Amino acid sequence: MTGTKPAVTFERLSMRGVTRQYAKAGAPALAELDLDLERGEFVALLGPSGCGKSTALACLAGLQPLTSGSIWLDDTRIDTLPTEKRGFGMVFQNYALFPHMSVQRNVEFGLSMRGVPKAQRQEGALRALRLVQLHEHAAKLPSQLSGGQQQRVAIARALAIEPEIVLMDEPLSNLDAALRIEMRTEIKRLYQERGLTVLYVTHDQEEALSLATRLVVLRKGVLEQTGTPQEVYTNPVSAYVAGFMGYRNLFPAQVEATGHGDAVGVRAHGTVIHGSHRSGTTLKPGAGVTVAIRPEDFVVGSGATGNSVKAVAEVVEYHGRELSVRARTGDDTVLHLKTDQPVAAGAVLDLGVVPERVLVYAESSASGTGAGEAPHG
Repeated sequence: MTGTKPAVTFERLSMRGVTRQYAKAGAPALAELDLDLERGEFVALLGPSGCGKSTALACLAGLQPLTSGSIWLDDTRIDTLPTEKRGFGMVFQNYALFPHMSVQRNVEFGLSMRGVPKAQRQEGALRALRLVQLHEHAAKLPSQLSGGQQQRVAIARALAIEPEIVLMDEPLSNLDAALRIEMRTEIKRLYQERGLTVLYVTHDQEEALSLATRLVVLRKGVLEQTGTPQEVYTNPVSAYVAGFMGYRNLFPAQVEATGHGDAVGVRAHGTVIHGSHRSGTTLKPGAGVTVAIRPEDFVVGSGATGNSVKAVAEVVEYHGRELSVRARTGDDTVLHLKTDQPVAAGAVLDLGVVPERVLVYAESSASGTGAGEAPHG
């Protein structure tokens, strides 16, 4: 590692029509995916298990061949190159450390595979360990470190080769909640201080929002939406994306009437709910739609305004400053809400939510929402 930041040798990584088919029959894991990664970006691939995000990373890394399409680093095609020639650093969820090697030797491994002389690779490994604040543990074995420390060793190993791009495949999924938060901060620090370019796979929307400069949501191997975290969070293009962006309440309704702009009234729970139409198609009265509402957007009790819904609290969980409540309406629809108001199980709740916080999607956009999609790899 020759400086505080990696040398700039590329401007854009491009995937063009990348398709990965595991079997002749059935849907592909990736279907003609077009994706660009600009130098200095932190892009998070987001989606449920089986949506194709890990497959995309494996294709980039050279761990899986393409069925069709191509991958380019500026004007150089790289999908025909072996893994070690692509210049990527890789971090996996299982750390993939050698248990019989010291921390330092683990970090040296990539440099050794590239034929770097011993003195230089030792120096490079120690420099990478200082970046992740583990240089004092260089002589230890991985088993003598905590899970968070082992993941930092894996990150140091990826950085030691001075990669063009760092690929991370759910690197925090095996850590407990407190360590995940700590490691998120550590990864963000390294990204900012080193000027890294990162492609990061996760199914955790909070993790993606906190780390990434751009989100890419995949659905059954197809790009569903891309944009800044704020864009995707505030304006999900489909009920599927809304489900990943915290709209836990997704339920069917029928169009009652349309208004000016994207205003729409729908009938659900025996009443009319007013919201904003987000599907980009013309809705007609009687059409089936999906309504999406965040739990935190419900207001309980006398402060409730806008749309009014009655529900009975079934389960109340204490989360410190707020309560997480599962409630059920008269037509047997389950609602999830968060509130700082006192609520007891069995209580009848008057709920309100302003129309601006109610998103309405064409019925077809609701199919396959959530994590229950058929796996593709």
